[in-house]
Amino acid sequence: MADTKKRQGFAALAAAGNGEDFSVIDAIGGIRGVVESMLPGFVFVVMFVVTSDLKMTIIVSAVLAVLLVLVRLLQRQTILGALAGLISVAICLIWAWNTHEARNYYMYGFLTNSIYIVVLAITMAIRVPGVGFLVEFIRSLPTEHFRAWLADWRGDRKLMRAYDIVTVMWIGVFALRLVVQVPLYLTNHVTWLGTTRLLMGLPFWALAIWISYLLIADPMRHHPKFKPQDDEDGDRDAGNGVEDKTEPDAVAATNANMDSGAEA
Repeated sequence: MADTKKRQGFAALAAAGNGEDFSVIDAIGGIRGVVESMLPGFVFVVMFVVTSDLKMTIIVSAVLAVLLVLVRLLQRQTILGALAGLISVAICLIWAWNTHEARNYYMYGFLTNSIYIVVLAITMAIRVPGVGFLVEFIRSLPTEHFRAWLADWRGDRKLMRAYDIVTVMWIGVFALRLVVQVPLYLTNHVTWLGTTRLLMGLPFWALAIWISYLLIADPMRHHPKFKPQDDEDGDRDAGNGVEDKTEPDAVAATNANMDSGAEA
């Protein structure tokens, strides 16, 4: 039961129908997750502004990212999220290093946000809202009878409408990032770009997760499939075991990592 209180990202949304208390802090990885997500980007901006030395900035940021993973290893804690973050930071740093331009540290974020927009837009076009698909997939893995599983939640008008709204909202979040940040990239305002990246990263992610919960929790609780979960069906659904192990960085990866989804 302790683990269910610490579900992160879309796994936290998948538990919305269980009557569990929702915590935005837990959903974005806790205080430690917030620090690990934002610190590399913060250090990159500060180091570059202070030193104007791109190589030194990249080296310090890379060392910091590696240390975050090593600390988790030494403490025998899960490193999946931190490792995904390390890979994302590494891609950003390599891009900046190879091009000799600090602003290219943020190019990876532009690409991931663009991909999210395209993928989510496609899911809306085919009437299978991406956020709904992901949340339901986490909640009850369709190992068989995929069409029946799909029809079950898509046939609930209120739940489907909530998933539509939430998916469009996430498209808006990713699009707004690009609208604000791309002009700063094109005009080479690295300091402002880094600052807006931080402000529109995890804070936007947290706000979107919270609003998503508010929109889908009630329709999910009233879905016939989920009503008996607190009774005898609860043991059966818990036996699926998928939601307990799913983390946010598994999304974008859309997100598994907070860096690709939250900080991007």
